[in-house]
Amino acid sequence: MTKRVYYLALTSVLVALGVIGGSLFEFTVGVAKVAPMQHLINVLSGVLLGPWWATTQAFLTSLIRNIMGTGTILAFPGSMIGAFMSGWLFRYTKRLIGAVLGELIGTGIIGAFVAYPVAALFLGTKGALWVFVPSFFLSALVGVVVAYVVLKSMWSTVIKPQMERLK
Repeated sequence: MTKRVYYLALTSVLVALGVIGGSLFEFTVGVAKVAPMQHLINVLSGVLLGPWWATTQAFLTSLIRNIMGTGTILAFPGSMIGAFMSGWLFRYTKRLIGAVLGELIGTGIIGAFVAYPVAALFLGTKGALWVFVPSFFLSALVGVVVAYVVLKSMWSTVIKPQMERLK
């Protein structure tokens, strides 16, 4: 299997998990639907696939969830920025904590700031910016904690050997 086929297949699996998990595990905080599963998938894809494939995964997951009516347009800026930052910081630091911080900063802070004008433009939301940051950050925090535990537990036996084979 070529590297490209591996990335396509893994991206597809992560999109499917994101769509299903995002629909099963969600709750509302303020004006946002909080889906910690998406953040877990963003960190996984950031580490396993890199920033561009992770961003593609986040876009496709958000698109499918919006088409199905289980997500909102706010998923696009939050998840895509977080996924990219997770992959980029992991690539830069070579540490899982870099991927976790990338998702927290990318989704929890930057994504929340970008979501505010998107919500005002497309949803007619008249809320304040401070409403988005806590809900996005809380969602990202729950997801990245689970992602860190999952990745850390599989790191030396599964993930690191697979990454070595792909080089």
